Amino acid sequence: MLIVSKTPLRLTLGGGGTDLPSYYSKFGGFVVTSSLNKYIYIVVKERFEESVRVSYSITEVVNNINNIKHPLVREVLKFLGLEKHLEIVSIADVPSKAGLGSSGSFTVGLLHALHTFKGDNPSQHRLAEEACHIEMDVLKEPCGKQDQYIASFGGFRCLHIDKNGKVEVEDLKISEETVRELENNLLFFYTGIVRDSFEVLMEQQKRIQTDEEALEAMHKIKEIGFKAKKALESGDLAEWARLQHEHWMAKRGTANSMSKSVIDRWYKLGIEKGSLGGKLMGAGGGGFLMFYVENNKSEIRKAMAKEGLREVKFGFSSEGSKIIINL
Repeated sequence: MLIVSKTPLRLTLGGGGTDLPSYYSKFGGFVVTSSLNKYIYIVVKERFEESVRVSYSITEVVNNINNIKHPLVREVLKFLGLEKHLEIVSIADVPSKAGLGSSGSFTVGLLHALHTFKGDNPSQHRLAEEACHIEMDVLKEPCGKQDQYIASFGGFRCLHIDKNGKVEVEDLKISEETVRELENNLLFFYTGIVRDSFEVLMEQQKRIQTDEEALEAMHKIKEIGFKAKKALESGDLAEWARLQHEHWMAKRGTANSMSKSVIDRWYKLGIEKGSLGGKLMGAGGGGFLMFYVENNKSEIRKAMAKEGLREVKFGFSSEGSKIIINL
């Protein structure tokens, strides 16, 4: 038996960070998000030997799944009651720790492939919730619910998160013309700075609970999320870009580790070279810088190349996690 799942990475379009339990458990969360045409592929194959072989950046072969070093693989296997005769390989289009929600996509894709291996056909909602359970409840990762839900559902979505953590998924009513315009005008540059979101998110969660200014910044970010939804649905991308700038300025105030002086310099340079707005993608600290640029894209491209940043082209994807091979 051979199963391959294909699960998209994500781009947050508004409200990012309000999906953290430290915030939504008191105030409710709201996130506008989309899946990208960059993917994580999980290959699951029946193995002749009793052992379990796991290949990612390293390869592990174990006789007891409790000895697997990769925490997500170990806990998903335990959760599904799979212990022997398995080979698992993960392949990604972009590096991990890049601010694209890769660990949520990985967990959803792994669950999807292993459920299929067992003969199950889980719903999108079930996949997302099981992934949240593994990351948030079992491993106690300081993450939110956005990444798992958009990886599972795909497309352009609004996530309404109530104080109990229940997620309602709403379609973002965005026109094809606006999507094309977004794809044409968004530029992404890889900073080469690898960051672990754990440190940033831990600090952010702590400050939300103890620092009035950080909490006010989160309230502002949620309000920006609602405005971003309105701007995207009306096709006002210049306004949406301005809101991204506002979001990034607010988000920088929620954790000291959110940005570095060199990232601030690159961001300022992008604005000087004609970007209407942008941000560092994901939890912060490193990964990809995103800019919305309507005119003279060559100016910002030259400036970023001179700084040693590599441009990576992204598009949007309409589908969430799916099984592409089942033999």
